[in-house]
Amino acid sequence: MTDWQALLVARMASSQRQRVLWALGVGLIALLWISLLLGRYPAPGLISLERLADDELARRLVFQVRLPRLLTALLLGMSLSAAGLVFQLLFGNPLVEPGFLGVSQGAAFGAALSIVFFTSTAWVVQTNAALFALVGLGLSYMLARRLRYGGWVLRLILAGIAISAFFSSGVGLLKLLADPLSQLPEITFWLLGGLASLTWQKFFSILPFSLLGLLCLLFYRWRLNILALSDETAFSLGAAPHRERALLMVAAVLPTAALISVAGMVGWVGLIVPHLARRLFGADARFSLPGAMLIGSWFVLLCDNLARTLLNGEIPLGILTSLIGAVTFLVLLSVQGRRWQR
Repeated sequence: MTDWQALLVARMASSQRQRVLWALGVGLIALLWISLLLGRYPAPGLISLERLADDELARRLVFQVRLPRLLTALLLGMSLSAAGLVFQLLFGNPLVEPGFLGVSQGAAFGAALSIVFFTSTAWVVQTNAALFALVGLGLSYMLARRLRYGGWVLRLILAGIAISAFFSSGVGLLKLLADPLSQLPEITFWLLGGLASLTWQKFFSILPFSLLGLLCLLFYRWRLNILALSDETAFSLGAAPHRERALLMVAAVLPTAALISVAGMVGWVGLIVPHLARRLFGADARFSLPGAMLIGSWFVLLCDNLARTLLNGEIPLGILTSLIGAVTFLVLLSVQGRRWQR
């Protein structure tokens, strides 16, 4: 194949990926509109536009309860998926996800600490969870600098595992100290994850941090292809590997910490969605990163619709994302395994 033929094939593949991105974006808007009308009031199913125009309670339900919840679900899917893809590329490990640097367990510890020793007021729990999520990242980074085993990436992974275990044991201790009639159920429901308590106030409180981190990742997504290489290769291409990787990790953790602080522990999104994005768009982060963000929004939005409509009582979101994510992961492994055997 000549150079111009290879260039033509690359351009055709690029235009095809762009069309898929546009299709996912348009479909996401349609799904958001359907989700706004989907619920159990006044009857299970979709609210008609005529009923929405005539029923004041239905309008309040759609625009004051469902809309901030669904917008938060979109941000949650985008943030967890983007962070998962960034971590998997930077660390060269397809099994890492946003919580492995102590972020998720740090947030859980902060929320449980607030509930047990301070107050269960929403904004206090939210602030404490976000603060300890960032503390988890900072402790992982400082511990990695002190380790003397292996390269930087391996040291950071090992430090993240140790800090996550430390915070996880702290959560267990706090659950043991919690009042079993009042505080323990609150900790348990927070750890299961969910968007039932989302309001416009909570949404706007996390919006600046989410947009800042996501826009930074989108702006630097082309650098991920360079930073995914070895330090020597990245440096020879004009990158500053340690500084730029630290910047991208902070940009990935910032929206993740903000969303976890209001949604609780929602697992498997940051692990499974990057795999789906790479299967659709390849390893090029210019396309796989926005693709992961769109697929993640689809995934969380669909799971949230099931959580609030499948039964009379709401199912915790974290249960559904873990269940569907684990099944999808097993399917992907089975398909990939058959390919390897061939």
